[in-house]
Amino acid sequence: MALIGGNKEGKSSNVEINIIANGTVIEGKIVSQGSMRIDGKVNGNIHVNGNLTIGATGEVHGDIEAKSAIISGKVNGTIVVAEKLVFESKAVIKGDIKASKLVVDEGAIFDGKCVMTTSVSTVNKIS
Repeated sequence: MALIGGNKEGKSSNVEINIIANGTVIEGKIVSQGSMRIDGKVNGNIHVNGNLTIGATGEVHGDIEAKSAIISGKVNGTIVVAEKLVFESKAVIKGDIKASKLVVDEGAIFDGKCVMTTSVSTVNKIS
């Protein structure tokens, strides 16, 4: 976990970012109150109250719930995002998605259904 912080007054804001590095494999459910970056492989569901980034080497086999997400790697499962969901050009997504805002870069592959509403349920209440 990395702590990144600081504001104009020089006081620490301590934003927590959990990092799963390339070469790491996690089996099981992950729950995080902060943000997360995945460059390794996760076999299990992920619930992040902050922002989720899946790097180009990242791979997730399971459902994802997050405040917002940027995906460059592979996801096989349902994705529910309260705010903005971004599929970058190298992303490969197999599964249904639900988000308020969706950005799909040229080259991204998405195979599933998409539901977009102005008010996706909060992350804590996602079913």
